[in-house]
Amino acid sequence: MIRPALLALAAATLCVPAAFAQISVFGGGLAQDCYEAALYQQVSAQEGEEICSKALSAESMKLENRAATFTNRGVLRMRAGKYDGALNDYTTAKKMKPELGAIWLNEGAAHIFLKDYNSALVSLDKAIELDSQDLYAAYYNRAIAKEHTGDVPGAYYDFQKSAELNPDFERTQWQLSRFTVTN
Repeated sequence: MIRPALLALAAATLCVPAAFAQISVFGGGLAQDCYEAALYQQVSAQEGEEICSKALSAESMKLENRAATFTNRGVLRMRAGKYDGALNDYTTAKKMKPELGAIWLNEGAAHIFLKDYNSALVSLDKAIELDSQDLYAAYYNRAIAKEHTGDVPGAYYDFQKSAELNPDFERTQWQLSRFTVTN
């Protein structure tokens, strides 16, 4: 049987942010600036969102870069607490390139922030099925969603998988430290 070590710590998962992934943009220009704003966080989320919006309205780009730019703008919107706007961006990106796992991963993260854990599970299952570029983050986020839906053993196993995929991701190590495994 697997259970959290302390009930108070279980509630702390609400305070630990979900993980998300940016998508690389090839070629430069404003779309590249948007990607770098999402990745490096050297500008505010609002400034980054404006860069992405300008890229989407002013630049001609390949479909994959357009989907990536919508996804990156969604990441920036999520950081600013604009979860519905982020979800709209992910929906648009999925229509363009539904095979990009990072879109589904980020959509799952937005659902977690909105406490819609069942929707998060659907998105994160898809991210894992598509072998998302940041697979450890998909397992981490799915573990959070599973714990909040009462699937504590499933959460534990997903945290373990996240740690296996990226042993340096400290949030996973902290989450695992909350569990006690008993027979």
